[in-house]
Amino acid sequence: MSTEPGPAEDAVDAEPGTPGDAEDGGGPQADAPDSGDTAEGGTGPDAETGKDAARLSEAEAELAAQRLERERIEKRKAEKQRIASGTKLSGTAADLLAAVRAVESGEKPVAAVFQEPEPTPRRTAAEPRPQPVSAGAAAVAAGPAPQTVEAVRLVLSEGGAPEVLAPQVASLLGEGAGESLRSDPWQLLRVGGVRPEQADGFARALLGAECGPDDERRGRAVTVWLLEQAALAGHTALEMSALTAALAQRSVPDPDAAVQSALAEGDALAFQDVLDPTAPEPEGDEERPVRVLVGLERYALAEESLADGLARVINSVPKEDGSGAEWEGTAASAGGSAAELIRAVAGHGLVLHTGGEASLAEPAALLDAARGLGLRAWAAAHSPIGRERFASLVGRADAPDAPEPAVATVAGLLSGAEGPGRDADGTLDLDLLVVLDAPQLDVETAALLAESLPDGARLVLTGDPAVLWSAGPGRVFADLLAARVCPQVASRRPDPGPLGELVSGIGIGELPQVEAPGKEVVIVPVRDAGEAVHRTVQLVADSVPRAIGVPAEDTQVITPGHGGAVGTRALNTALKEQLNSGPGRFGGFDPGDRIAYSPAPGRTLPGRVVKADAEGLHLSCAGEAVVVPKERVEQSVRHGWALTAHQAVGGRWPAVVVVLPGDAAQALSRPWVYTAFGRAERHLSVVHGVEQALPRAVAEIPAKPRTTRLPTLLAPQVPGATG
Repeated sequence: MSTEPGPAEDAVDAEPGTPGDAEDGGGPQADAPDSGDTAEGGTGPDAETGKDAARLSEAEAELAAQRLERERIEKRKAEKQRIASGTKLSGTAADLLAAVRAVESGEKPVAAVFQEPEPTPRRTAAEPRPQPVSAGAAAVAAGPAPQTVEAVRLVLSEGGAPEVLAPQVASLLGEGAGESLRSDPWQLLRVGGVRPEQADGFARALLGAECGPDDERRGRAVTVWLLEQAALAGHTALEMSALTAALAQRSVPDPDAAVQSALAEGDALAFQDVLDPTAPEPEGDEERPVRVLVGLERYALAEESLADGLARVINSVPKEDGSGAEWEGTAASAGGSAAELIRAVAGHGLVLHTGGEASLAEPAALLDAARGLGLRAWAAAHSPIGRERFASLVGRADAPDAPEPAVATVAGLLSGAEGPGRDADGTLDLDLLVVLDAPQLDVETAALLAESLPDGARLVLTGDPAVLWSAGPGRVFADLLAARVCPQVASRRPDPGPLGELVSGIGIGELPQVEAPGKEVVIVPVRDAGEAVHRTVQLVADSVPRAIGVPAEDTQVITPGHGGAVGTRALNTALKEQLNSGPGRFGGFDPGDRIAYSPAPGRTLPGRVVKADAEGLHLSCAGEAVVVPKERVEQSVRHGWALTAHQAVGGRWPAVVVVLPGDAAQALSRPWVYTAFGRAERHLSVVHGVEQALPRAVAEIPAKPRTTRLPTLLAPQVPGATG
């Protein structure tokens, strides 16, 4: 690995950098134009008016469609005690409004300020190819009654909270929201970005002497707030001891009573999971050791539905399409680990496939082979970029009538906007589904996919287990790999060249010095934040285009967080000034700006600004036209010359500049470095100001653990599961 400035020789001072968001804390949040650095996209539905009301935006169509699926899941769970999860917080006037806006725009780290994520229910459809629902009904149902909003506005004003929060609070609390908020001011914690201390101030203003830290309503609200914070950090539940300790830190005088109150009111659910399900039954009066977990109903239902769906896929006999001899012949012609993958899929409902970028050729060979055998086979990626990249690997000789390769996005597949559609039973009309970038699956999305598969269908989850985990709660792919509930095929196809060698070394905890004769890898040392910014801009605008031949529009900057002197905001400001300066007449954007658009929590779509008019901001994302209404621009669109690693997962660019300022040292981990460095196809420049923190992070700091229940839930349903 070259240690000279290389393509950045002429780069002068660069810029500073600080992790300022979900990634700083190693949280699982997708840090992008989402709200709160993980939940991209903000709160609340956006109903369009006029001619826009005739059809849903991509995010609305997806959520409306999936909401129907969630109802189906909940019906099947009717025999269980279900309780709606609530959250409560509140805030003080200007500070509260600033906090809410900071979360919605992604300015604050998730560890510091929270936002309640949008539910991701699954979709049911009666027709073979469901069409997006009309936006009219959704728009009507989305908005609270004006009198309800006004009643809430009066209560907020009385308590010193920003009145602009009234529509959000009214939507969350429903009819009678004003009286409900007055009787329990801590319900303001349901609004994303409000913190307990702000809720306390609001409650004191309304309740006066009646308000105290031992108030039962406060204990419940803070309990649920902490569970939501845990979900934003990737946990689907918290151990009781961890939850009560966190409550004590939040000045709740009786943490146990607070948890019990939240459970009694249905704001949370408790579980007792056996620590070792495979252990023999204890004798006499002995009891099996258990761990007591507390979680929000939303994620509990999703994880249970996921376990049920996966058990059904694993235990069912795959549909017989093609004889054993045909499968074997196809496998033999593929050779290598692609042959292993095809053989495993031939006889099993669920198969896990692991490998780096080069290994994508193997699921592509599987998809071609399955379609050649007559299976209705589809692949799904998490982003349009991933979809197009995989589609370029898929042959079409076996399906000459197909206008496009059978590759969709996960969101498009679930909503019915892409893919094969659904049959009369509401299940996906396919025999084989290959899900790419599987580590990005959170429990809710994974549950929707598993529940959407018809009996006898095959499911292949493929991805690189070393990258950052999902933005949403859970670690589905890692849990399944650890549980050993199905065949696992590890690709033996290494990523080529110096970049492949470097990333492979990082994956096993080493930071190798690689030979890079073509300047594939260049280290650019910097001393401070200002120099880091300067060198980053010069690399993108001049050095990489001149020395490597990659234009600025094909170079992606990746940094640990959104905030700080070298976060995405500071870098994007500097890069815009250099590459597309303008007045930013529409919410800070001009035509030609590179952007990161978050249509839904946890999803980031890179693109460009085309124009702005009365309809909103017109974007081009992976060749698709997107119109973002004016009122949603601030919370769902950011400049995109610089992204965080979580935003960049699933994407690849010809050249990547990874910025590691001195104050980013604590944000680094092996998965972060592996993900950031692995986004480069031809060239990687590392703006390096963390000294020995980089090799130390690679060698010593693995992924932060997440508390999940999936292995425990699978163990009794799948023979041989390790739990």
